[in-house]
Amino acid sequence: EVQLQASGGGLVQPGGSRRLSCAASGFFFNNFPMNWVRQAPGKRPEWVSSINGGGGATNYADSVKGRFTISRDNAKNTLYLQMNSLKPEDTARYYCQTTVMGIYTRGQGTQVTVSS
Repeated sequence: EVQLQASGGGLVQPGGSRRLSCAASGFFFNNFPMNWVRQAPGKRPEWVSSINGGGGATNYADSVKGRFTISRDNAKNTLYLQMNSLKPEDTARYYCQTTVMGIYTRGQGTQVTVSS
C-alpha cells in the first residue's frame, strides 16, 4: 500500500521559512515523480512543484518560483519542500502526491499558516 506522510507544517510569520517533509512507503520511491500540492479553505487544489525520480528535474508554479525548492533523498524515501519568503497567500494544507500503477495517492497533508 502506497503511503505518504507529510510533516513540518505550522504557524510562520510573513517572510519566514519552513521545511516540509514527506515520508513515502509501499512503493519503489526512486522510480516515481513526486509532487507537492496545496489547498486553501474554499479553494481548489493548486499544484506547487514536481520532481522527477532521480531528482535532477524540477518544476514550480509561478506563484512559488524563486521562493520554494523541492528536493528528495531517495536513500531515505523522503520528499522535501523548502519554503522561503513565505506570504499570507501561501497559507494552505500541503500534500505530497504521486501516481503509482495509475492510482493517484495523496497523503493527509500538513497545515502551513502564514500570519503575523
